[in-house]
Amino acid sequence: MYFEDYENAKSQERGSDDVYSKPVRAGKRTYFFDVKATKGNDYYLTITESKRKIERDGKYVYDKHKIFLYKEDFEKFSDGLKEVIDYIKERCPVTEARPYGERAAGEEGEPKDRYSDVDFDEL
Repeated sequence: MYFEDYENAKSQERGSDDVYSKPVRAGKRTYFFDVKATKGNDYYLTITESKRKIERDGKYVYDKHKIFLYKEDFEKFSDGLKEVIDYIKERCPVTEARPYGERAAGEEGEPKDRYSDVDFDEL
């Protein structure tokens, strides 16, 4: 069974319904912000990070990580996210957008602009 089929079956089993989806492509990753509804028509959010990887046999697979965010936690989550984004922007400004892992000429070690593949102003 494919991962998407498994997720769909799991979703239907819980009685949730897809209401709205917003994919955000960011470098090698795609983030999916999905609004879902319970049987009682109460909404919640799932955030999925999907990263394409190449298997040894050359086939592509998608590594996915998902979190569930419920309405009662939206404000605290949003406040915490904004706080850490502001912290990063203040202390580690993006100087030149490059894909994560790509270094400028003569640059060594871990890339300093590792957050450049996400546009924090759009959050």
